[in-house]
Amino acid sequence: MVGVCGRRVRVGSRGGGDGGTPLLIFNGIGAPLELLEPLTAALGRIDTVVFDVPGVGGSPPPLLPYRFWQLANMANRLMHELGHRGGIDVLGVSWGGALAQQFALQYPARCRRLILAATSPGMAMVPGKWSALRNLLGVRPGADGALPGWDAAAVYGGDLRNDPGLLREHAGHIGPPRGRGYLFQLLACWGWTSLPWLPFLHQPTLVLAGAGDPIVPVVNSRLLHSWIRNASLHVIDDGHLFLLTRTAEAAGIIRSFLGDPAPGRAAGGQAPAARR
Repeated sequence: MVGVCGRRVRVGSRGGGDGGTPLLIFNGIGAPLELLEPLTAALGRIDTVVFDVPGVGGSPPPLLPYRFWQLANMANRLMHELGHRGGIDVLGVSWGGALAQQFALQYPARCRRLILAATSPGMAMVPGKWSALRNLLGVRPGADGALPGWDAAAVYGGDLRNDPGLLREHAGHIGPPRGRGYLFQLLACWGWTSLPWLPFLHQPTLVLAGAGDPIVPVVNSRLLHSWIRNASLHVIDDGHLFLLTRTAEAAGIIRSFLGDPAPGRAAGGQAPAARR
C-alpha cells in the first residue's frame, strides 16, 4: 500500500533487475492487479508497476468520483513515490488504454513509449457486440453472491470459448465488475474521447488488438493506428483478453517494441514460464 494524493493505493511491482525504463500498466475496468501477473512475469527483465485503481481490488474506494486527468496525475505521483523519476513506458489495457492515452497527452516528456491493448478512443469508439455488452453490464449477484447468467467466454470471446481450462485458470479475476468502484470508473470516462488530439501524441506507439474481440472491435485499434502519427498495429488471433490467453505471444511483441527482445529472467532468478 502506497500513500499518494491523499489516498492509499495497492501497488504491485516486479523488478527485472537491469535498471531499465520501467513499464507502468493501467489495468482494465474492475480488474485487480493479480489479473496481469502472468503478463508481468512473461515480460522478464522489464521492471513493471501495476496498481489497483481506487475502489478496485485492494485500493479503498474514494468518496467522490474522479476523472481521467486526476488518475493520470495520481499515477505520475505514484511513480515518483516509487523512485521512478525519469522517463517511463506506459501500457493500457481496455479501459486502462484510455487512461494511458490521457497520461501520454498530459505528461509527454514523462511517457517514452505507449502501448494500447484492446482499447479505443473513448466515446467516439465503434461499439462492441450488444450480446457481449448486455452480458457484461446486466449481471447482478444474487443473495448468495452468485452470478447467474455470467458467461465470461461469451463476453470476452477468443480462446476462452474453446478452452475451458483457460476459463477456470483466470475465473477468479475476470468476473463482471460491480460496486461503487466500478461506477466511478464508468464516470471517469463518461464523455471522454481522445479522437481530437490523437495526432498530437508524439510517442512511438504499439497498438495491440484481438481479431475476435466482441467488446472492443478491431476497427477501433485501426482507428488509433491511423490517427496516432508514430504508431504500429499488431492484431492477435484471439478475443478481448489476449494478454492472458496469448501471454507468451503478446509479451514477445511488447518486449520487442520496448527494445528488450530476450525474455531474460524474472525477479527471484526464475525464468518466466511461457503461457498461452
